[in-house]
Amino acid sequence: MLTKRNLYVLVFVIAVIGLLVVQYQYLRVGLGLAKAQFSDKIDKARENINSELSEVNSLTYTLGNAIRKDTSEVKIGLDSLQKASQYYLNDYISYQLNVSGIDAPFTYTLYSRDSITYVSSIKPHLRAEKNLTYPIKVRGYLPELLKKEIILEIGFEDLNNYFLGQIRGLIIPGLLFLLMIIVVVIWVLKSFYLQRSINTTTNDFINNLTHELKTPVFSIGLATKILEQDMPENKKAVVELIRTESDRLKKHIDKVLELASMESGKKLLQFQEIDFKPELERICNGFALLAEHEGIDFEFELENGPYIIKAEKFHLENVVANLLENAKKYSDDPQVKLKAYKQKGHLFISIADNGQGIAKEDIKKIFRKYFRIKNGDVHKVKGYGLGLYYVQKIIKMHRGTIQVQSEPGQGTTFTLSLKLTKHGEKI
Repeated sequence: MLTKRNLYVLVFVIAVIGLLVVQYQYLRVGLGLAKAQFSDKIDKARENINSELSEVNSLTYTLGNAIRKDTSEVKIGLDSLQKASQYYLNDYISYQLNVSGIDAPFTYTLYSRDSITYVSSIKPHLRAEKNLTYPIKVRGYLPELLKKEIILEIGFEDLNNYFLGQIRGLIIPGLLFLLMIIVVVIWVLKSFYLQRSINTTTNDFINNLTHELKTPVFSIGLATKILEQDMPENKKAVVELIRTESDRLKKHIDKVLELASMESGKKLLQFQEIDFKPELERICNGFALLAEHEGIDFEFELENGPYIIKAEKFHLENVVANLLENAKKYSDDPQVKLKAYKQKGHLFISIADNGQGIAKEDIKKIFRKYFRIKNGDVHKVKGYGLGLYYVQKIIKMHRGTIQVQSEPGQGTTFTLSLKLTKHGEKI
């Protein structure tokens, strides 16, 4: 069975192979285009060369004398005349090829149909490589002078290297970009797994630390119970304060343990189809009693049920309780309102407050782990920045959404959206 890491590596390898195949196909297309362009260019050059050689001019006149070994009208020896005609023809062919846009190394030979070679390039001509040779049937002056059919054949030693040179502008950038992609992907994967390793180590440390903290917290709670038995009335308030703070610390420790456990994948949610209406009503009634005791203005409105959803009841209850707890924290005179209603196959639960609100730039940050909104340089409400991170994580695991509407000084509204089901079927 493939692990997630091996799957990433496999996808990466397949992607690299795919890019190489695509690059190879582009290379073949490029070579095909280069060959087609070369064919057009060589045809143009052959036409220009044949046109020049068909007329009487200094080139054809020199070639004619060299072929007939006639030095009567020139003041140089036969060897010099043949050498001059050899270089003269070479320079002319080179010029016509360059005019046509061809700068590949070439050889040539001027011969007749009876296989008599008259003039050849300094470098031996490769007549055997037919696919690299381009014959030109010379017309006009030279055939008439010699009374024979004359052929000028131009050859190229290795056109493949020449074609590759022509498309070097495609090959090198393509390979360079492919190499850059490989380096970046390897770096990203390495960074990802390094960060994952760091997170695992951090979670293990937090687990160990919080488990160690639970022992003294339990001992403090036990000690307060013992002290209460023979405690004078004037000291009971102190013991009550110790117990309250001990219970609060225990809740924070349990929350940290729960988050670390969920992130490590050791604890999976057990989803069941439930009617969340009674649970939500119970949470609201409990919070209403607390609100009455603490002087909080709390209202709730629940549309007629049932609210049939697939959920992990314990964690979803924690989400609603967490949002209600937050709603009462961030106002001097809290006013909290919860509303639940069904719409288009979804259950919506909105929790609004009249608190200090959230700045636009902070709305996307509030679900980050450990992020807390600051009031100046001091956090007004104490905490660890884990509550909303936990809320979003649980809602995502329920495949729901959470939306935030807020403006500074005008309160905040959190709206949860969960899919409703009917007899196990989504509606």
